Amino acid sequence: MTERDLRLDLLNTLLTTPHRNLTALYPLHQEILTQDPRFYVRLAAWYADHGEVRDHQEMFVICLCLSQAEGHRDVGLALLRRLPPYQLARVVDFIKGHQVKRRVPVAHATATAASEPETVAATSATGATGRRGRRASHKPAVPMETKIEQVGLFVNVPRSMRTEVERYLREREAHAERFDQAVLHARAAIKRLYAGLHIRPTGRAQAVLFSEQPPEGSVFAAMRVIRQAETPAEQARALVEHHIPYRVATSLVKQMSPTVLAALVEVMTPQEVINNIGSLKARGAFDNEDVKALIEAKLEAAKSDKRVSAYKAKVAVEAANVSGELAEQLDAITEAQVKAKGRITRSTAMLLDKSGSMHVAIEVGRQLGAMISSIIEAEFFAYAFDTIAYPIEASGASLVEWEKALTGITAGGGTSCGVAIETMRRKGQRVEQIILVTDEGENQAPLFANAYKDYSEETNTRPDVILVKVGHASNVLERACTGLGIAPSVFTFSGDYYALPNLIPLLQRPSMVDMLMEILEYPLPTRKAS
Repeated sequence: MTERDLRLDLLNTLLTTPHRNLTALYPLHQEILTQDPRFYVRLAAWYADHGEVRDHQEMFVICLCLSQAEGHRDVGLALLRRLPPYQLARVVDFIKGHQVKRRVPVAHATATAASEPETVAATSATGATGRRGRRASHKPAVPMETKIEQVGLFVNVPRSMRTEVERYLREREAHAERFDQAVLHARAAIKRLYAGLHIRPTGRAQAVLFSEQPPEGSVFAAMRVIRQAETPAEQARALVEHHIPYRVATSLVKQMSPTVLAALVEVMTPQEVINNIGSLKARGAFDNEDVKALIEAKLEAAKSDKRVSAYKAKVAVEAANVSGELAEQLDAITEAQVKAKGRITRSTAMLLDKSGSMHVAIEVGRQLGAMISSIIEAEFFAYAFDTIAYPIEASGASLVEWEKALTGITAGGGTSCGVAIETMRRKGQRVEQIILVTDEGENQAPLFANAYKDYSEETNTRPDVILVKVGHASNVLERACTGLGIAPSVFTFSGDYYALPNLIPLLQRPSMVDMLMEILEYPLPTRKAS
């Protein structure tokens, strides 16, 4: 049971996005590596192909490259070669260890400021208030201090890893255009790899990175020409010819004419267009019909581009504050990318907690409902609940249709995490898996454990339980599942929609055991011959 629990813990952790916090992941990866090294190496290979959280991809490489287990280092080095330069630099930085400076409030000053009463600004004898007609009030400023945090393992990089990084860099040096493009996107990371591992760059790499004397004909020499170009047409020609990334080009070109914008969009990948949609909009790209058509073509290509993150388009809608036809296009990309991830063949129920303060659960339900309904081939039931259950019936699989289906569903009331399951029992709705989006704060009958037990006995089934925790979630339902002999899958939603597609592998397989078996049989990558 201990080994199985560790595997499930790691699989559940893989569902979340740790936001660049490798330190928090390292102990869990080490624990499963120590307890079950054969499973760990297979999971690393499986996750490299199916996972979406970069922090875990990096941690697998770190742990395997430092592992003493048979064959682990070769697999780790094979996976290392797949990383882009900025991720590889993060791997090396974490192993070597580094210092991070953070500005934080002075501890004693914070306590003092919190205890002091609020002061009110002096007003005139006539009772005049501060600016904008409000009585000005202010709190004493809290002093800040700089603290140095030690991040990483502070161990030597293995010789085999240094050799592999050198080969990685030599491969790029051998192709001038490939090297230049890598430097354009990750100059600081590549410089750290050379300097930190004491790898001597070739003459051309030295000129590009350290001597600041780019060779003639290189993209960096062209950047000087772009700065000095007299017409938009000349700038556009150079941008296309040398594939200058959008974020670099914006620092070179003072005036973004339609000609220049068209050239930039032409060389951008679909993912780059999505990432920069707000900036393109602000620069007037959608005001020119030709440029707009180019952007729309890139967005259409994004639907089938495997490099596009499923929920990047969804986040772009909110970040760029777009609406109308453009928002619909970006939502369509999300739906197409989700559909490309496979099909769900098990009957499924999604239960949304709509009790007090559960606004986020309703929004997550909108996203999950659209995602699941677009790829499910079995029965799908959805309910929102407080102390009673409200059926949710969407007429389609789009985000817009799920928005309509949830109209009138607002957060409020008590919480009965078993009421929707009891409703399904009475209606004879049999499912193989239940997704609960909740903070687990149940305080009304029927309770989850009782309702699940009755449902299981009457339908003669034991549905898998996936807990999607939102808000300040407790462990009430997890403990209830333990008492019922269920091992729930747990997804802690922290406001990051990028991680939601990680639920799909759990929903696609007949059971968690089958998912574990698939991982244990997954083929291992092989290290390239020198």
